[in-house]
Amino acid sequence: MDESAEKPVSLTKGAEPAPALRASDADRDRTADILREALAEGRLTAEEHAERIGAVYEAKTHAELEPLVRDLPKGPRPAPAGPLPYPYPVASAAAENLVAVFGGAARKGRWRVGPRTNAFALFGEVEIDLSEALFTQREIVINATAVFGGVDIKVPENVSVRSAGTGVFGGFDVRTHEAGEPDAPVVLVTGFALFGGVEARPRRGKRIRNLLARG
Repeated sequence: MDESAEKPVSLTKGAEPAPALRASDADRDRTADILREALAEGRLTAEEHAERIGAVYEAKTHAELEPLVRDLPKGPRPAPAGPLPYPYPVASAAAENLVAVFGGAARKGRWRVGPRTNAFALFGEVEIDLSEALFTQREIVINATAVFGGVDIKVPENVSVRSAGTGVFGGFDVRTHEAGEPDAPVVLVTGFALFGGVEARPRRGKRIRNLLARG
């Protein structure tokens, strides 16, 4: 008997590989948060953190993000306290990313600032000017990472500024202050400077109460 005749013939072709799932801004933010926590806990060195955080904001797919945190814990973190009331509606927009690699990036003029902005400068300069921005909610976070580069942040003089960043062989110079108005926006500057600089300061003469028009 011809053994080949007994073998069933497959009529289906090999399945096409599924396309790589694209990463969203929220996915990149979650990965960056894991890396930042690992740096604070001593699981990553400053150099390792800088290398991985740069790869995070260049990643296009989940497959590119996953290896960056594969060796790090991803346990749940306590949820932050809810924001205080503010006359602007709360924005649900994804984080905005400003990346400068051997170049420059800027966000200034009249623009709507969302709840989170990520700035990454590698041998480059990022400028964030909030002096004419329209705040979409009371509390915003600017996560600034400078590696052999700089991130410069300007805010209206009556906006509260807080800092939760670190400088290693670099400067993390944030002029913190509390605004006198109870409903004034709060800008929290987080991040890391390695052989670079992050600076945040008020822009004198600019006050957010003059810029409350919704437009």
